[in-house]
Amino acid sequence: MFRKLSELVWASPQISVEQVAEAAAQGIGLIINNRPEGESDDQTPGAVIEAAARAAGIAYVAIPVTHAGFSEPQISAMTAALGEAGKPVLAYCRSGTRSTLLWALAEASQGADPAELSRQAAAAGYELAGIAPLLDMLSAKARGAEA
Repeated sequence: MFRKLSELVWASPQISVEQVAEAAAQGIGLIINNRPEGESDDQTPGAVIEAAARAAGIAYVAIPVTHAGFSEPQISAMTAALGEAGKPVLAYCRSGTRSTLLWALAEASQGADPAELSRQAAAAGYELAGIAPLLDMLSAKARGAEA
């Protein structure tokens, strides 16, 4: 269920309280919830996942992303969360796609190579083609090059 994006980051569809325990057993130190509350009737509320995470000794942060797209504050929040984690991270949303896209945008904003990000995402079963121009722009900007 948890799909490896990098050495320290995994993405997942909606997780359950039971999967928080699995995450703890796998050494996850931070859970990032990229799902807005009330997106669907069957989702586990973020507060329930947060309580389970904290009880398991896992930090928790919510950076909700709607289907409307990504904003600079969301990318900055994801970048900060990933940078401060210091331990493996599990990011989740409905399918794992928004979490993967936000991870890639955060990494590109720090100068990561978009082609490598695409390779890593594809290895986990996710596609970054829809945000490729934004990845290129963010990475070039971070490296001080013209986009």
